Amino acid sequence: MSPTFHSLSIPNYRIYASGAIVSNVGTWMGRVAQDWLVLTVLTDHSSTALGIVTGLQFLPFLILAPFAGMLVDRFPKRRILFLTQTALLVTALLLAVLTAAGVVELWHVYALAFLQGVATAVDNPARQTFVSEMVDTEHLPNAVALNSASFNLGRLVGPAVAGLVIAWFGIAPALYVNAATFVFVLVALLRMNTRLLTPSPRARGKGQIREGLRYVKGRPDLILIMALVFVLGTFGMNFQLTMALMATKVFDKGPGEYGLLGSIMAVGSLTAALLSARRARPRLRVLLVALVGFTVSTALLSTAPNYVMFAIYLVPTGLAALTALTTANAMVQVSVDPVMRGRVMALYMAIFMGGTPVGAPVIGWIGDVWGPRWTIAIGTVAVGLSLVAVALWVARRQNVAVTFQTQRRPRLRIQLASAVPTAPEVMK
Repeated sequence: MSPTFHSLSIPNYRIYASGAIVSNVGTWMGRVAQDWLVLTVLTDHSSTALGIVTGLQFLPFLILAPFAGMLVDRFPKRRILFLTQTALLVTALLLAVLTAAGVVELWHVYALAFLQGVATAVDNPARQTFVSEMVDTEHLPNAVALNSASFNLGRLVGPAVAGLVIAWFGIAPALYVNAATFVFVLVALLRMNTRLLTPSPRARGKGQIREGLRYVKGRPDLILIMALVFVLGTFGMNFQLTMALMATKVFDKGPGEYGLLGSIMAVGSLTAALLSARRARPRLRVLLVALVGFTVSTALLSTAPNYVMFAIYLVPTGLAALTALTTANAMVQVSVDPVMRGRVMALYMAIFMGGTPVGAPVIGWIGDVWGPRWTIAIGTVAVGLSLVAVALWVARRQNVAVTFQTQRRPRLRIQLASAVPTAPEVMK
């Protein structure tokens, strides 16, 4: 099997991936339909309202992260996923029914967004760490990358299909499809051969949350990755909001063109995920280069003169963003103690998505006051400044050696000579 897809040779992972890819398409259809409902039916293109919806979806990540990580490390992950996916199905179905009946109000969307966020706050760390129970350590980076590829294949197909369904049949049918796709994940979980799973060690006793926090505090490499991911997630990864504003307020486009933007961006994201799947090991060097690319591409995106150029710039933006996120995710999962993986990944997801409850409403307000283009430019500035901060931090470290190799292909190497012997490899 091709190195890009070798994790699919494992039966349980293949079953899980087949259900997840259908659900990912539905999830992106649901996101587009929800945003279009808020912008065109419940408000007069209010970016503030859309920012509040996005913030409420991610607020539980910030509140529940330590508790969610403890649950994931203490109870069977497959059972947790079955419960969270069922909860997401029910909330998605309820929004579809309210919309179809013509009685949906903005506060309904707010409440359901928060409930979905509660379920997702537990679902995400369980889903991230469940991969390590389906595949061995050798296949783990590849499986993490293929999960990102599946998510972005859903982003490639889902928004375009949602735009067509909304244009032809209305918003409610797109929401119904999203609800139905959760069934595929539930069926996949039931079909797995549990004897082939390798459950992680269970965390027992009191003080598990504090132990997880102490573990991360003692790992400077994890803190650096999480700091970069926080800035990227809070200020840079608000495309659910920014693309809706650019499509409707700047380029005056309808649901079909808006949905197409998500699919175009997913071309770059899917390419990044597949390239990441071919890498044997995730490296910090790749993460930093990807963030530089994100800064440059979003600068171009925020100044795009027309819809076509905006769509073109979305491809390198998606490529850079997904390369950064996939690399960071794999670096964390591969390097942590298995008994700590649930708590560390819950904290990672809280840091990545937990800033959104603050960032999304602020960015929505910026869109109302300064204009939609600034909702993208603020991410450019924030990620760029974070890279400057990392460069200054590296420059101040003692015995730092920076070399640029030109043999075969250009290669940047950062080595901390005073660190432990394995640190130079980690810092590549």
